Amino acid sequence: MATLRVVHLLNQFFGGIGGEEMADVEPQAKEGPIGPGVALQEALGERGEVVATVICGDNYFAEDMDKAAEEILRLIEAHEPDLLIAGPAFNAGRYGPACGKVCQVVQERLGIPAVTGMYIENPGVDLFRQSTYIVETADSVAGMSEAMTRMVTLALKLHGGEKLGTPGEEGLIPRGVKKNVLAEDLAAERAVEMLLKKIKGEPFRSEMRLPAFDKVPPAPPVADLSEAIVAIVVEGGLVPPENPDGIEAARATRFAKYTIKGKDALGAGEFAPVSGGFEKAFGAENPNRLCPVDVLRELEGEKRIGKLHDDFYTTTGFATSLASSKSMGEAIADELKEARVDAVLLVST
Repeated sequence: MATLRVVHLLNQFFGGIGGEEMADVEPQAKEGPIGPGVALQEALGERGEVVATVICGDNYFAEDMDKAAEEILRLIEAHEPDLLIAGPAFNAGRYGPACGKVCQVVQERLGIPAVTGMYIENPGVDLFRQSTYIVETADSVAGMSEAMTRMVTLALKLHGGEKLGTPGEEGLIPRGVKKNVLAEDLAAERAVEMLLKKIKGEPFRSEMRLPAFDKVPPAPPVADLSEAIVAIVVEGGLVPPENPDGIEAARATRFAKYTIKGKDALGAGEFAPVSGGFEKAFGAENPNRLCPVDVLRELEGEKRIGKLHDDFYTTTGFATSLASSKSMGEAIADELKEARVDAVLLVST
């Protein structure tokens, strides 16, 4: 059997170019395996060869996905591959959608199998689960070896035209494709069997995969707002015009805080939204629509609140994963608790 030609897609971090400071790097191709590509080559063994690694910066891709995908496609096509392996991206919020988009384009335009891997809460999952094959991975690089093995196994099956098993059998994130199967037991019998196992505390597997959400009890009411320190947290991506902290337009992985000490209101030009989830013109025209400093200063002057906190916090909620939201929320909450803030106005778009 001829050795398969495999191209590997990585971001700037896994490609060994650099961290966030190199997230704007343009797509480029290098010969042979790099970084995680060594594990990919080991998983392939004699069945395939990593002939090239294509690397693209996270920010470069996120800013114009269609343009970046076309550039990457040309680099991949030049190496005449039989397979594309993208990532795995684990829970990286920009890397995942990049892997999914490139896999989708490669499948459609080059007609070859393309496989990627992501953690279930990566925003790339919901964006591309129906159009490409995504192997479920751990949420961090600690699961690299297992993820790479699963990705290679699936890619080789696809290339060989083998019939795939269920998502659970293949380690795949379900694509939403429904197929009729003949079960020995009636649905009612299977449901009762699962219920009895659940009651007994025995392991069981549902035939429907349900989302899991944290249950967060509401905080007790503020006893006296006239004595309370109130902070503002916004998810509209409101940042200074130069966006110094690199808050993403979608699938955010970071937050920032900016001072409003001594400000009675936010003026036009001081801040502007970067979120890709809504029309930004009105927020740029009057940033107080997203971060109501003007109204809260009035309430402060009327003694209806004790004090407006000196900083407001901002991130982008558009397409941001639950895992990233939880991580950022906990970090912001820790800072606000340390500052002895009593209440938070969470402004949603």
